[in-house]
Amino acid sequence: MILTELKNRNILVTGGANGIGAAIARAFHRQGSRVFLCDVDARAGTKLARELGERAEFRRVDLTKERDVIRWIGDIGRRQKVVHALINNAARDTRIELERCSVKDWDSLFATNLRAYFLTAREAVKWMQAGGSIVNFSSITFHAGMPNLSAYVATKSGALGFTRSLARELGPRRIRVNTVTPGWVMTERQLREFITPAIRKFLHRAQCIPDLIQPDEIAEVVLFLTADASRAMTGQELLVDRGWHHS
Repeated sequence: MILTELKNRNILVTGGANGIGAAIARAFHRQGSRVFLCDVDARAGTKLARELGERAEFRRVDLTKERDVIRWIGDIGRRQKVVHALINNAARDTRIELERCSVKDWDSLFATNLRAYFLTAREAVKWMQAGGSIVNFSSITFHAGMPNLSAYVATKSGALGFTRSLARELGPRRIRVNTVTPGWVMTERQLREFITPAIRKFLHRAQCIPDLIQPDEIAEVVLFLTADASRAMTGQELLVDRGWHHS
């Protein structure tokens, strides 16, 4: 898929060092975009930026720290003068039973998974023009209601609400805001820690299309939501789950 309008656009990707975020960074880079990725994993982020080479820049950013976010986006804005798209991908999906979930656990997940979306959006829109795009990430767990993930699912439902309201607020400025909700994606971490033969059989039955979802397939949907082809879409949620929750 070649989207010529994405060439030379400035794209910010949070959580861009690994998994879906890294796939997104690579996808935009292939389109000729300038990719600015941040992560707390400095080793992986630096390695990816070196691999991509020209038009790729990594910064270690703790998204729970307001000052880090302000410095990161402000520096990019002052140098590039415009931000074309913000991809809010960074998140933690810690499994915690309700009885074991402390206030600290709850607040920590909200700081990473939801408050960070607010901070990055607030700072990025200062540098956005008409045609700008924000893509927030939710999760199929919101629709599936999986156990031991109540804090995580709460943050992902918040991402949907944030998208809907922000789309209305930024619409007059011709800035679009949409949500991507991935199904169970076969990142290295998921394959290493969670994907068992039983899970594979479950997904084969649950999805309309049984094939397992790959990170680059999520990245292609993100490309679409920042490209001109989706210019009439805002405030929407796109489920990229092979039909797991299609009704």
